[in-house]
Amino acid sequence: MDVSTTHQQRIALIDGNSFYCSCERVMRPSLEGKPLVVLSNNDGCAIARTQEAKDLGIKMGDPWFKIQHLTDTHGLVALSANFTLYGEISHRMMNIIGQFSPRQEIYSIDESFLDLTGVPGSGREIGTAIRNRIKQWIGIPTCVGIGPTKTLAKLANHLAKKVPRLLGVCDLAQVDDARRLRALAHVPIEDVWGVGRRLAPRLRELGINTAADLAQADTNAIRDRFSVVLAKTAQELAGQPCLAWDDMPASKQQIMCSRSFGSPVQDFGDLLEALSVFSTRAAERLRSQNSVTGAINVFARTSFFRKDAPYSGSTLVPLGTPTADTSVLLHAVKKGLKVIFRPGFKYSKAGVCLLDIAPLTSVTQQMPLFDSNGADKTASRSARAMLAMDSVNQRYGRSTLVPACALQESGAAWTMRQERKTPCYTTDWEQIVEVRR
Repeated sequence: MDVSTTHQQRIALIDGNSFYCSCERVMRPSLEGKPLVVLSNNDGCAIARTQEAKDLGIKMGDPWFKIQHLTDTHGLVALSANFTLYGEISHRMMNIIGQFSPRQEIYSIDESFLDLTGVPGSGREIGTAIRNRIKQWIGIPTCVGIGPTKTLAKLANHLAKKVPRLLGVCDLAQVDDARRLRALAHVPIEDVWGVGRRLAPRLRELGINTAADLAQADTNAIRDRFSVVLAKTAQELAGQPCLAWDDMPASKQQIMCSRSFGSPVQDFGDLLEALSVFSTRAAERLRSQNSVTGAINVFARTSFFRKDAPYSGSTLVPLGTPTADTSVLLHAVKKGLKVIFRPGFKYSKAGVCLLDIAPLTSVTQQMPLFDSNGADKTASRSARAMLAMDSVNQRYGRSTLVPACALQESGAAWTMRQERKTPCYTTDWEQIVEVRR
C-alpha cells in the first residue's frame, strides 16, 4: 500500500444508486417508477429506498409496520432482502468497473474506488463510459465522483447524485482550488465521509458548517480537538492525499454468522440445526480466503425486549489444531451449545464467530515431513473432502451438498421471515427467469 502525493492523481468512486432496489428492478422492470423499499432480515425495517419512496417521507431504518399503510394509499412496494441476488450482481458490477483501470479497491457491495491516474480521457468521458457500460450490461444505474483524493472522490459522488445537471458524473480533479471550494460549500458538514451526525454538532460550534469550512480549517487544531482521522479528512478535502490504497484487502481476522429467528426457538435440536447451518456458511467463507480457525465462539440469546425471561449465553471452544473442516466445526458447535443451552427459554438469536484465524499455509508448514500415517494424512483427506464439497456447491448452488445436520428444514421456526423475497434469478436454475413470446 502507498500514498501518492502527486497533484495529477485521479481517483474515481463508482456507486450503485439505491443498489438493492435497483437489483430488484433489473429483474422486474414493472417496478420502474414505483415507490420501492427493501426490508431488512425478518422484514424488520427499510434498508434501501428508491427516490419515489424517499419522496413519500420514508427514512432509512423506518420499521415496516410504520410504513405498511403506504402500500394501500400510495402504491408502495416492499420486498424482503435477497442478498444472494445483490451479491451476484455486485460481483458483475465490480468486474465491469475493473476493466477501466488496473488498480481497483472494492469498498462495499455497491461502491468501488478506481485509480484513473494516467488513464487516457477526461474524467467526464471516463465516468460516462463507466456508467453507460454498467447500465447497458447489467442494468444498474450508477453515479461517478472523481477527485484527487479518496475523500474528494466520495464527496464528488455525493454531488453527482444530488445535482441533476451533472448527469451522474462529477469531476473535482480537473478544477482549480477556488471552484472546488465553491462546490464544497454546498455540502453540509454532516454529509462529509467520516464526519456524520455525531461529530457535526461539535464542528458547527467551531463555525465549521460545510465541507469547504473543514477543508480550510487548521489541521493541527482539528487533530488536537478531535483526532488524527478527522485531521486527515480535512487534508484530503484540501486536495492532499492521506488515505492509502488497499489493492489486496486483508483476510478477515474473524468471521461471524448469526441471525435473528423468524419465531422464537426453545428446542435444543432446532437451535443446533440453526447453528449447524451458520457454521457451515462460516466454514465456506473461511476456506474461500484460504484460512483456518483455531477457536469458535458459540452464542444464543433471548429477545432484548423480553423482561420476564432474559438470557444470553456464549462460550469459546478451542479447536486444538487450526482447521477449515466443516465437520470439526460442527462437532465444536454441538459441544459449545451443550454448555450454554438452558431449557425453558425462548431464543430469538444465535450464531457463531470463528476466531484465531490464520493463513492455511501457516498450518501446512508445521506438518511433520515424514508422518505418513499421522496428522498429515488426516488433514489431506479433510482438505480433499472440503474441496469436493465446495466444488459441488459452486457448480450447482449453495447447500447442494452439506453435512446432514446442516440440512435446513423447510419452514423451521428459526428461519428468517422473508414473506416478500424475490427468486434468486441468477444463481438457481430452478428460479431462472423465463422469457415468454
